Amino acid sequence: MLTNNLSLIDRVVCDVDQGLRTLFAHNHAARCIPSDGIPDPIEESDKALSASLMRVNHAGEVCAQALYQGQGLASKTTHVKDKMQQAADEEIDHLAWCRQRVEELGGRTSRLDPLWYIGSLGMGLIAGFAGDRWSLGFLAETERQVVAHLQSHLERLPENDTHSRAIIEQMIEDEANHATMAMNQGASELPIPLKKLMRSTAKVMTSIAERI
Repeated sequence: MLTNNLSLIDRVVCDVDQGLRTLFAHNHAARCIPSDGIPDPIEESDKALSASLMRVNHAGEVCAQALYQGQGLASKTTHVKDKMQQAADEEIDHLAWCRQRVEELGGRTSRLDPLWYIGSLGMGLIAGFAGDRWSLGFLAETERQVVAHLQSHLERLPENDTHSRAIIEQMIEDEANHATMAMNQGASELPIPLKKLMRSTAKVMTSIAERI
C-alpha cells in the first residue's frame, strides 16, 4: 500500500498497523504457495529439523518487513519509497508461506520475532538516513546474503521435505530479483567490513531463531 498522499499521522498509523500485522497476524499471500499440488512425503522424524529451518526463514521475513519499512520511512525520494514498499508487499508472500509451513510441520514461529522486528527496523532507518544509494546498496547486499542463507537451508533440509524445498526455491528467485532491482536503481556497493558485519549479525540471529 502506497502512503505518499497520506498525512503524517495517517502514515504513522499505517506503519504501526503494518508492524502489528507482520508480528501477530496470519498474513495472506497474493500468490499460491509454491508447494501446492506437490506430494508431501516427509517423515515424522524429519519434521523437527524442517520446522526449525522454516522458523528461521519466517524470522528472516519478519526482519525483511522491518528493514523495508525503516528504509522506506527514512528514504529521501518518493521513487525509492515506492520500491521499498513494492518489495515489502512481495515478501509478504514469503512471510505467509513460511508461517503456514511451520504450522504444517507442527512447529512454532520464533518467540523473539518482536525483537528481530525492532532491531531490523532500526537498521533500516539507519540505512535510509545514509542516503538512497547506500540504502539500496544495503538492500542489495542483504538480499544476496539471504540467497546464500536459503541455499544453505536447501542443503540441510531432509530430502523428502518437498514442500519446504519448493517454498525456499521460490524465495531464492524472488530475493535475487530484489537484489537486481536495487542495483538497477543505482545502489552503491557496500564496504567489505560492513558486509562482514552484516553476515556476522545475521549468523547470530539465525542461530538463536533456530532454537527459540
